Amino acid sequence: MISANSKHNCLIRLTDERMTHIITNHPETKDSISWIIETIENPDFILAGDFDELLAVKLYEKTPVTHDKYLSVVYKETSKLDGFILTAYFSRSFNKKRKMIWQP
Repeated sequence: MISANSKHNCLIRLTDERMTHIITNHPETKDSISWIIETIENPDFILAGDFDELLAVKLYEKTPVTHDKYLSVVYKETSKLDGFILTAYFSRSFNKKRKMIWQP
């Protein structure tokens, strides 16, 4: 199991089961574990999800797919000290209607 600290200083876990889910549903993320951790720890911004989850988003100039893609890592903070990653995926854009939770 891999973990990272969110901007709220919460330990976010990436379980083997969730990594299998991510790779199965988003095969372009196969070799992106370090990018997933980097996005949790140093996102460009964090958005609110629909069901109390958070979306850490970071723009990468070069990705396994192409250039200039956002990596979104969807995670939940279940307490002030613990949380887990739900999924992660690359996209050309992000939903600008979502509420901004954090930005530098």
